[in-house]
Amino acid sequence: MIWCAFGVVRHADALAEILGEPYGTLILTLSVISIEVTILATVMLGNMPNPTLPRETMFAILMIVLNGMVGTVLAVGGLRYVEQQYSLQGALAYLAVITPLAFLALVVPTFTASTSGPTLDTQQAVVFGMLTALLYAAFLTIQTTRHRNFFEQPTTGRGKKNEVAEPASSAPHHHGPIYSAPYHGVLLLATLMPVVLLSKPLAALLDHGIEQLGLPNALGGVVIAMLILSPEWTAALQAAARNQLQRAVNLSLGSALSTIGLTVPVMLTISVLTGTPLQLGLNSVEIILLSVTLFVCHITFSGAPTNILLGLVHLVLFASYLLLIFKP
Repeated sequence: MIWCAFGVVRHADALAEILGEPYGTLILTLSVISIEVTILATVMLGNMPNPTLPRETMFAILMIVLNGMVGTVLAVGGLRYVEQQYSLQGALAYLAVITPLAFLALVVPTFTASTSGPTLDTQQAVVFGMLTALLYAAFLTIQTTRHRNFFEQPTTGRGKKNEVAEPASSAPHHHGPIYSAPYHGVLLLATLMPVVLLSKPLAALLDHGIEQLGLPNALGGVVIAMLILSPEWTAALQAAARNQLQRAVNLSLGSALSTIGLTVPVMLTISVLTGTPLQLGLNSVEIILLSVTLFVCHITFSGAPTNILLGLVHLVLFASYLLLIFKP
């Protein structure tokens, strides 16, 4: 799985250099999350659907991406360049969409009075699913057309040696020759499929080991989510190391947004059409952790250059999330 993950990064880098931002990162993000959503849909349509699985998956990915991935990216960039520049408009565009969608999907169901438990009734599910899909589609349209420049690396940067951020097309390559976009697109999917498909049998092994060791059940989901996200995480770290922070932002915040934008409409549609119960609402501790995470993200991407301190803040939140898995 790890070997395939590095293959995914190699072909994603090639596509980014051929197509430019944000298309390169968008292809990688949509590929990873789409296959993850397909696996969730398969489980929900199976004989033993888990009503909390979509919620646990979305929350785990949000915590891993917004705290673990963002934290390590900023720490690596800060160690090497002291400060790094990014596109403020692009980062704020991501957060402006992630914040309301995350609260509508994971917080509002906890407090609705139409149903018992952290669920939505049919009318709420239909409307929330449509609104989520429409807003995500609008974001993708704007990202790839009208405001594509919001998601490109600024031409000037700041580092400890006044190093300038290089555009993706001129960055040094370490992954072999570059061929056509269809070639790398097909191989990206071919190397991505084993990473995601092997996660299901690996989950069974992890669940058995976790049960034998008496560890929390949620730990298995976190490990699987981290493995599935390993191609994006690796690509984001490499981008930060090349002083291309905007590409790392596109990968991390784009993964968080795609998780909600794709998972919520699909899961709500399955729930409405099949009558499968779906519990989306988080508990009180998880709501607080999600709120603090989004608040810190808004501070991190408020316009000033990023530095290692901001990365450490996100890593502290990620460590707190892991602690609360073991000691809720």
